[in-house]
Order: sequence, then C-alpha cells, then structure tokens
Amino acid sequence: MADPHTRSRLRAAASRWLGLGLAVVISIVTLGLAITGQLTLYISPESIWFACAGAIVVLAGAVWSFTLPLGEESDHGHDHGPAPQADAEPGEASPHRTLTTVGTVSAGVVASGVVIAGLVLPPASLSVELAMSRADAGGTLFAGADTPTLGIADTTTFGIGEWSSVFATATRPEAYDGASVTLTGFVTPSDDTGVNLTRMIITHCVIDAQPAAVPVDVDAGEFGTGQWIEVTGTVKADDDGSLRVIPTSTVAVDEPGDPYEY
Repeated sequence: MADPHTRSRLRAAASRWLGLGLAVVISIVTLGLAITGQLTLYISPESIWFACAGAIVVLAGAVWSFTLPLGEESDHGHDHGPAPQADAEPGEASPHRTLTTVGTVSAGVVASGVVIAGLVLPPASLSVELAMSRADAGGTLFAGADTPTLGIADTTTFGIGEWSSVFATATRPEAYDGASVTLTGFVTPSDDTGVNLTRMIITHCVIDAQPAAVPVDVDAGEFGTGQWIEVTGTVKADDDGSLRVIPTSTVAVDEPGDPYEY
C-alpha cells in the first residue's frame, strides 16, 4: 500500500490533470483547428478570435503552473483550522471520502474520454440526419440578418437561410417572382414534388445549429439524400402564394470547406 505522501502526490497529479491538463488539451485542439481553418465546423467565424485568445491564456497559465510544486495550488497560505474527525476507523476510508473518490474518478474518465476523442477523431460537419431531425424544431431562420424589406434587401446576396425566411414569411411573394438565385446545399426529402435544398445555420456554435431549406423543382430520384448540389435558377411564385426554385442548372458538388451559413 502506498504511503500517505505518495497518495497525496497522486491525488494532486490527478487534480492537476482534471483541471489544467484537460484545459490544455482543449486549448491545443482549438488552436490546431483554427490554424487549419476547421474551427468553423464548430463555432461561427466571429467567435474564433475569442476562442483562440482564451486558448492562449490557458496555455500561458499552464506554463506558469510549472513554477508551482505539485499540490501547491491547493494551499491557500492560511490555516483552515483543525482537521475534521474521521467517520471511519483508522486505516479505513470513510463512506463520504469513498463516494467523493468514485465520483471524481468517474467524472475524470468521462471528461478525459471526451477530450481525447476530440484530439483523435477527425473534424466533421453536422450530419444530414441531424438536419432532418431538427427540421421542425425551431422557427424560420434568417441567417442572423434582419428580415428582408421589399425594395431594400439585395436578394443577390441571399443564401439558403435568407431565402427560407422569404419563402415562409413573404406577404407579397409575387415581388420575388423571377429573382435569380445561385445556391449550394445538400438534398433532403420534400413533402411536395421535388426536393429541399438544405443548409445548417449557425448563430454561435454547432449547439444552436438549425436547418434552413428551400423547395427546388428537381426530380427526387436524381440526387440522393445528403448529396451536395449547386443550383442556379429563378424563384417562381405560384398562384397559391407559395415560392419555389426553378433550376436552369443543377450540378453535384463536394461538401464545401465551410458547410454552414451564419
């Protein structure tokens, strides 16, 4: 059995790993993703500078921590008073300490597994299945911009997020009839004829990601679900007030390096 001094050092090492160690690994992963341009798979471009600054601060703190002896960070430089009486016999662990140890070890294993997975697994965009499962989970999106105003908004800059809002909320859909569009997204099934051209919209990070979609007159059997395509065409206003895209060109493309809209 290890002596008390050894046990104390092991607890201090475990505590440092669960705190600073995991934070350092996350910081390294964050900076690596930022350098390779893949951090946008997880957060919006506007948040990258904040994440990188935080990672640098953590790494600086890690360097400073090496000036402290192991376990010194738990010493506040003052006396906490007499030690509490043990609930167990000498040489026997108390139930409270055993429960605390089990909880700490369990949390440490889970946290370490998540961090190591983030270090080992390759970055990936959100799945098509997730987009389809969230299709009815939220309201209409407009990709973080203001609601388009007739005669002011320049529709040539619209992405799928903006057009999905127009399609759902336009009070004068005929005003958009004939508008030219060039949109890139992935195919998802439609309740009507054709397919939906879909893209995930992120406000801050992937946790708040929601899908936006516009209906496109494309044969449902031409492209498989999840296939990325580029559609060039025009907006068509039907007699019932609904809007859809009539393509003049539909081309299969690879998933873009930044698959989201913001």
